[in-house]
Amino acid sequence: METPRHGQLSKISLAGLLVTLGIIYGDIGTSPLYVMKAIIGAAPISADIALGGVSCIFWTLTLQTTIKYVYITLNADNHGEGGIFALYALVKRTKVKWLIIPAIIGGSALLADGIITPPISVSSAVEGIRTFFPEINTVPIVIGILVILFTIQQFGTKLVGNFFAPMMLIWFVMLGTLGVIQIATNPEIFKAINPYYAYKLLQIHPEGFYVLGFVFLCTTGAEALYSDMGHCGRQNIRISWVFVKSMLVLNYFGQAAYLMNHDGETLRNLGGEFANPFYLIMADWFKPFGIAIATSAAVIASQALISGSFTLINEAMRLNFWPKVRIKYPTELKGQLYIPSINWLLLLGCIMIVLHFEESSNMEAAYGLAIVLCMIMTTLLLTYYMVIKRVSVYFILPVILLYLTIEGSFLIANLKKFTHGGYVTLFIALLLIAIMSIWFRAKKISKSYTKMVKIDHYKKVLAELSVDLSIPKYATHLVYMTNANRVDEIEEKVLYSILQKRPKRADIYWFVHVNIVNEPYRTEYKVTEILKDDLFRIDFNLGFREPTKINLMFKEVLRDMVKNGEVDITSRYESLNKNNIIGDFKFVLSEKFLSNDSLMLWHEKIIMNTYFFMKKLSLSEEKAFGLDSSSVKIEKFPMVLHPPEKLCLTRVR
Repeated sequence: METPRHGQLSKISLAGLLVTLGIIYGDIGTSPLYVMKAIIGAAPISADIALGGVSCIFWTLTLQTTIKYVYITLNADNHGEGGIFALYALVKRTKVKWLIIPAIIGGSALLADGIITPPISVSSAVEGIRTFFPEINTVPIVIGILVILFTIQQFGTKLVGNFFAPMMLIWFVMLGTLGVIQIATNPEIFKAINPYYAYKLLQIHPEGFYVLGFVFLCTTGAEALYSDMGHCGRQNIRISWVFVKSMLVLNYFGQAAYLMNHDGETLRNLGGEFANPFYLIMADWFKPFGIAIATSAAVIASQALISGSFTLINEAMRLNFWPKVRIKYPTELKGQLYIPSINWLLLLGCIMIVLHFEESSNMEAAYGLAIVLCMIMTTLLLTYYMVIKRVSVYFILPVILLYLTIEGSFLIANLKKFTHGGYVTLFIALLLIAIMSIWFRAKKISKSYTKMVKIDHYKKVLAELSVDLSIPKYATHLVYMTNANRVDEIEEKVLYSILQKRPKRADIYWFVHVNIVNEPYRTEYKVTEILKDDLFRIDFNLGFREPTKINLMFKEVLRDMVKNGEVDITSRYESLNKNNIIGDFKFVLSEKFLSNDSLMLWHEKIIMNTYFFMKKLSLSEEKAFGLDSSSVKIEKFPMVLHPPEKLCLTRVR
């Protein structure tokens, strides 16, 4: 089966529905591996707890996943793209400044979730081997699978994409079939549809209200579902969810029916030290096949989170939340990308998680705390989105209050996990929040101390400089990257570079500005002739998911301009011009450094010093813009924050 290109999946089709199974539902689809096991725990099995547990799961999947995400949140698409940063891009036009806070917290929490999901999914699946070999150490196997998984990322998901869809279809059919077999032995389990039993669980469970921390694990993949909307389209997600939810519910009900039939026993008595209701409902002859299918599904679930992390970091860079890092595009599929630094950092994080917790049951304590924060932040941003769309306040208020109550309850319940492992993901999330906040704040500070001047005041001197033969020619075409949003303005440092920091004579001056727009996939440009034949400005309007390849884009613009007779790019050197040789191009980039003359407050010192440290570790400007380093000149400029007052010096003779 050929993998459809981006955009082809937005329409409802069989191929779209199948690929949706492989891309979207990996995380939430593998939750039956550990949710019921976590709810039951090591205590004797209680029929009421099994019934209440599956009731909680059913209503969580209905209220949280189905209604909130599949039918409400999926409407908040940014030209077909979803995810918390895409949602923030939609609502930031409200000019409500504090919305940056839920965006950064939510994005960081989702990334932290991406570190714990692969270990818990793969560990839960691989531990099924202990059914046959109780003493086996699964840690090396889990790490081995994770290493292979992260190593193949550089080749793109297309390498295994054809395997995803049919494998997940087999997985979900297996879930439903196993569930139906067990339900047939105890149809009474359908009483769980009554929400009374969910309420009763909170009263009778040994953990009480805090059992919601385990119940929440069944919907952790809902945020990833929204983030991956751009790959498959809203309608394909909604239609396939009917099938996915049905299979999940059948499996959960089947596990609960099995547990009700073994009231008073313990999981350990039923299947040994590492017993799992998911594997207990399988026939002995089928277990080897079940373990193999579960492991494959777990790998696919991990893949979805890894790909989502790449997309999230890419969006964060465009929104000035993250330092620039190298991005590769391993396939021609739109939206597919690979970020080496993030890939290996995720692998390192996953390995440390596996080595620290060892067992999937231990990881359950760390899982969920970060992602519930992301869901709450999504709810806050969604509120403003509905306000923008002029949704009735009589709809907004009850919906938002309902979900803040539900997610607030899940958050409180998950807080108990903090000392049992939740601190790990929370620490990771806080670290990511710090990086994003510092980078964003430093960018704002840097921008506020960037002085702009009117180009009109310098037209005459630039025109004269261009033909001043007393000054050696610096380049035929001199190109400056500018952050000036207005066409009639330019940074003072750019003119300082041209006129004073070794005067730079060129035949044609170019100012290039890159504007990242809220749409995900836009590639537009505008050319402004500021000074006839001498000075041009090019404005690129690029979507926040488009690669910034200025070298290639600039050449494309020049080809169009030459074709239209707008510019002559042949060399002005007499011998070269006679032979129609294209003139040379020189790109000048400015690199700021913190001046010793800066007088800063203590928190500004921390922010700016951290910012410049991260900048040293991040991708260079020329590589970030996709420029050929052989044609790039880097000039350093001091950045003075709060310059000192005039010094009172006394002259002595």
